[in-house]
Amino acid sequence: MTAATDREVSEDLRGGQGELPRVAGGRGWRAGVKHGAAAAWRPAIDISERADAYVVTVEIPGVTASEVKITMEDGRLTIQGARHAGREAAGEKIHRSERGYGVFRRSLALPSSYVDADKTEASVRDGVLEILVPKAAEPQDTLIPVRVSQVTALPSGARGEGR
Repeated sequence: MTAATDREVSEDLRGGQGELPRVAGGRGWRAGVKHGAAAAWRPAIDISERADAYVVTVEIPGVTASEVKITMEDGRLTIQGARHAGREAAGEKIHRSERGYGVFRRSLALPSSYVDADKTEASVRDGVLEILVPKAAEPQDTLIPVRVSQVTALPSGARGEGR
């Protein structure tokens, strides 16, 4: 066994600098990378399946429903929008900013193109977009825009009422 020199250790550390962001899914702060209007970010997405529909959940904190466009064509669901950087207050200086901002576009294939896109519903609550895509007997190939509604958080005693 040989002892590593200071230079070898330094080179190993430098070579691994890009590994942490890659392993962490490309999220968060990276030295030397500016997060601004031009920086892209990718909201995290989960897809689950119920007997009657697919449920797509997207993390979009800081994005309002009016800033999201959802379309579906040939069983591909496309979600796009933008998250804007917070504005500096007068006399305030930002020392660190780790949140990603900018335009995002996620296009994904659902497990089946047999969906009823006309009946697709979407809502945003607490920074989470939920898209309910009902299943259908036959595939649809038309481009159907999906309207997203903003839902505010309900008081703890009111959950489930009025739905």
